[in-house]
Amino acid sequence: MQNQFKVLTLSYKQAPIAVREAVALNEIGCRNLLDKIKDFTQAQDVLVLSTCNRTEVYYAAEKDCSKEIIKLLALEKGFIATSEIAPYFRHLTQPQEAVQHLFQVALGLESQVVGDMQIMNQVKNAYQWATDANVVGPFLHRLLHTIFFTNKRIVNETGFKDGAASVSYATVELVEELTRKIENPKVLMLGVGEIGANVCDNFQKSEVRNITIANRTHHKAVELAQKCNATAIYWENVWEAMAQADVVISSVPGDCFFISKEVVEKMGEHRASFFVDLSMPRSIDSALEELPHTHVYNIDNIRNRATEALELRLAAIPAVKEIIAEAMAEFQAWTRDMGMSPALQQFKNRLEEIRQRELARYVKQLGEQERELVETITKNILNKIVKMPALELKAACQRGESEALIEGLSALFNLERETVAA
Repeated sequence: MQNQFKVLTLSYKQAPIAVREAVALNEIGCRNLLDKIKDFTQAQDVLVLSTCNRTEVYYAAEKDCSKEIIKLLALEKGFIATSEIAPYFRHLTQPQEAVQHLFQVALGLESQVVGDMQIMNQVKNAYQWATDANVVGPFLHRLLHTIFFTNKRIVNETGFKDGAASVSYATVELVEELTRKIENPKVLMLGVGEIGANVCDNFQKSEVRNITIANRTHHKAVELAQKCNATAIYWENVWEAMAQADVVISSVPGDCFFISKEVVEKMGEHRASFFVDLSMPRSIDSALEELPHTHVYNIDNIRNRATEALELRLAAIPAVKEIIAEAMAEFQAWTRDMGMSPALQQFKNRLEEIRQRELARYVKQLGEQERELVETITKNILNKIVKMPALELKAACQRGESEALIEGLSALFNLERETVAA
């Protein structure tokens, strides 16, 4: 199967958000698509990966299944025509390119936020769903476990996964640091624009889970709260919620809403200790810092954290690529060994047939001890005969020249070629 591995991919690099939304799949959708591909195509070793930034199907098949897969995806999403989405897909049909693409996606090199830590868990979930659907063979099992091991090396040996490299994730990381000593800290999120929504989404990966959302348009707060397992409140209750929160995050522009020192001071000792201002113009009075045990962080503080982390990650990319190259070389060696194993087994089986046939002609004339001795001798001879081509094939594999030897072995002993061509 390694010579037939492909990937059909649509990502933020070539598709606008409206198209990505149209083809995005949740867990049920991914599982359903796996079943459809299994039932209606010849594809094997199938992996369906769908995130906010990409929808991809990895598969192994002798022929191009991209059109069928896009149709099945459209069917799963409930629209008939595929002409509007098909142009946004790329189909990588070279096995080496497809394998490298999966490495780079799973390890965060292809993420919008370089080194994204969430993508590895998403790949692991996709692998579990594919395993449950019984569409994963030895090739994909080995490939994914190689990637998981490579991820551990990257985490341990480089700074590629360190720090928060996006403003939204850096905000969550900051809140985690500030509330480390607070049991079940309460966070009030004001505004559900793009940055506010991203912050709430990132809180789903955090241990800080007591999130309250307020927005002037209440139904938007409710929609985001349902998506992020948070609580929505009416805008009229913002000041009351602020007095009960430990952390207040505002993404509402300061010309629409402003948290002044005077208003917060009136809340007394039970007011929030930490205010994070992600808005422009600013919506949190920097003078709050003058109040006891009150701290204000602005968008520049957050961006600096994110920029520093991103610079560290970018600096680590050469080391990451080197580790990936080593892992891919080891994986390729394994696939070459897998490619020659059927040929060797066929060769050994053919010799065993000859041995058994020849023994049958004479064994009746021998006593019990003689039969056992002849059995042992002939088996040893067979194993020694097989050993030499096995060593030669392994050496040829290392040189990338095993195909010619396998062809010759198949021709000499009339081996079944379809078994050899793994």
